[in-house]
Amino acid sequence: MKFPFRGAPGAALDPALVAPMSTPARPELTGGRRIGVLVQHGFTGNPVSMRPWAEDLAARGYAVEMPLLPGHGTHWRDLNKVTWADWVATVEGAYEKLASENDQVVAVGLSMGGALCLRLAADKGDGLAGVCVVNAAVDTLRKDVKLLPLLKLVVPGFPGIANDIKKPGADEHGYPTTPLKAAASMFAGYADLRRDLPKVTIPVLFFRSAEDHVVDISSSRALNAGLSSKDFEERVLADSYHVATLDNDAPRIFAESAEFIERVTQRQQG
Repeated sequence: MKFPFRGAPGAALDPALVAPMSTPARPELTGGRRIGVLVQHGFTGNPVSMRPWAEDLAARGYAVEMPLLPGHGTHWRDLNKVTWADWVATVEGAYEKLASENDQVVAVGLSMGGALCLRLAADKGDGLAGVCVVNAAVDTLRKDVKLLPLLKLVVPGFPGIANDIKKPGADEHGYPTTPLKAAASMFAGYADLRRDLPKVTIPVLFFRSAEDHVVDISSSRALNAGLSSKDFEERVLADSYHVATLDNDAPRIFAESAEFIERVTQRQQG
């Protein structure tokens, strides 16, 4: 199933709309502790899909770093000029900034952004207090993914995956096209991550939409089988599609992720 891009095909995105977000901690709202949260959007998306969540976290007193991944927020062809390694480096940079300015850090992400947060958890170990992901993508049942190394040489892109949202009128302003070179790099990154999932031992909260037309059940199976965390919980969202952070279950995600952040940072401190 394909979901149409709601903007003009190929149109440049408004820089203000897709701008990154950076806010300082307000320890007076968090019991005197300085807590940072890394907020990460997904593949072909941009901070639009995560801004309401980021703003909710900032209002609770958390420092927020929400970077724009390289190749995103401009034109879809720019995405074919970058790789998984560039996105990993961007996330690590945001983490290092938060870690240098705050007492503890939690990472939250949507789709590929969730995979990047888990990559960070695998690489940084206990440097993170916890990870919360929404419809995290780490695997796929699609057979055509195996053809991407060849297809990317002859076809620049396939129809886009933006706006898999149940709520009427919501728009994530994603790309109208899925760039195949970038997609091939992403799926190679997922394969590496799956091998390293046992390195993730910190608390993980995983929200999964019951109906998701972008990420299939294989990612849930991979996380349940691969993570070593003894504090892992999967919660199913009944009234949202893939971009649940802009969908009907968004208020639930915001509230329950805040409870998770409070719990894991309190526990680490104590």
